[in-house]
Amino acid sequence: MHPDRRAFTQSLTGFLGVLAAGSGAATASPARAAATLARAQARLAPAIVTRIRVFYPPNYNPNGPQAFPQSNMVVLVDTDAGITGVGQGGSPDTVRNVARSVIGKNAFDTEMIWQAAFMDGFYSPGKERLHAIGAIDLALWDIKGKALNAPLYQLFGGKAREHIELYATSGLPQGAVPPAEAAAMSLKERAAATMAAGYRVFRVDSGILPSTGGARGGAGGAGAAGGRAAGAPAGGGRAGGQGGRAGSVFDSRSRIPLIIQAVEQIRDGVGPNGNWMMDLHQKFDFHEAVEVCRLMEPYRPFCVEDPLREEQFRTQLPKLRLLTIVPLAPGEEWGTRADFSPLVEQRDIDFARASLPNVGGITEMLKIMAVCDTHKVGIVPHFTGPIATAGHMHTMMAFPGQVLMEYNQGDRPVPYLTEFVDCRNGKVWPNDRPGLGVSVDEKQLTFIEAMTEAGPGPTHRRPDGSLSHW
Repeated sequence: MHPDRRAFTQSLTGFLGVLAAGSGAATASPARAAATLARAQARLAPAIVTRIRVFYPPNYNPNGPQAFPQSNMVVLVDTDAGITGVGQGGSPDTVRNVARSVIGKNAFDTEMIWQAAFMDGFYSPGKERLHAIGAIDLALWDIKGKALNAPLYQLFGGKAREHIELYATSGLPQGAVPPAEAAAMSLKERAAATMAAGYRVFRVDSGILPSTGGARGGAGGAGAAGGRAAGAPAGGGRAGGQGGRAGSVFDSRSRIPLIIQAVEQIRDGVGPNGNWMMDLHQKFDFHEAVEVCRLMEPYRPFCVEDPLREEQFRTQLPKLRLLTIVPLAPGEEWGTRADFSPLVEQRDIDFARASLPNVGGITEMLKIMAVCDTHKVGIVPHFTGPIATAGHMHTMMAFPGQVLMEYNQGDRPVPYLTEFVDCRNGKVWPNDRPGLGVSVDEKQLTFIEAMTEAGPGPTHRRPDGSLSHW
């Protein structure tokens, strides 16, 4: 028991003893005394944030995407209650910038902390700082779940489904077939093997070619091996399938017929009732996106990811929606509900690719979920890092709409996580471990920095107590 709670309980017990020694109406019944004591013991004492530590995971690439929204940096938030929360994302400088708004505050006040961190910098956060807010927010929710000894999905309304269906970035999931066998498989065979492994959707990238081998991108982005290193950032391991090394040429117009040839093979592989999806990765201008989406219509994709450049989503996605019937799923690079809301409310998209910690963490994801549920838009979270993936499991378990989750681990362990999510038969299943349900082996991490100084920004409070910009 926390020392503050123990002292409070002891003083309350003494008070109840005096009260019980009285007479008449002042005498407390044993049942009432026991109930009062039970409530006091159950009450959460504050858990003040004392330190925020950041680490690089074992597969950290010094030239990798640590400073943009696919970071897998580990963030640990310590409290004076002895509870440490686990988060993931950001970069050392962006987490340091946000930490000053968090240290010294009660970790359970997640909404107030989020609002302060969002406004303390005066300028609204860009994607990098929003990612850092999300990393810390994940850890704060982990603290809350651990303090209550409950998995986070129970705090979000409980399970709305029994499992979450998956797709693998690489098309053919890791471990579905031996690598040598996978390298020799055609697209049709890869798609069929993915369905046989229990995955809901076979996913390919716009770099897909109608070839038989994996080396030319037949896996939809991972080459012959079909996937990323365990726990790798989501940006790694795709270059082979995107035609995407620095300086390479991507001819979008000549790519369109090749995409449709590949799609014909994929539809044969998944069968008439199977599902497949295509990520256009913002490579196509509007007229090209219209062409490729309309050509894909007879093959019934589950969805088309990021068909246009993200800075043009708000103006051009509504036009694209009127010109094609394929389901549209933009947003893996996007942020808050303010970004998604106009497209969701007008039903210009069918799935939001809202992801953790990119959107600003669980606090913001819950609001995006509410907006999407109101307008019956599904959510297809983009894979970022394994700890954030655990956050996807908890939030999506509680979301009542359609969900499909990107997942790259297969049944492989994450080297620095002694407890992770449970994946089998192409699905992620919930568990009853408290908080995010992950455990970090710090010995596997490279320590970067510990932050202990608070430095609140100039954010004001209104007379009603709410926070406001300065």
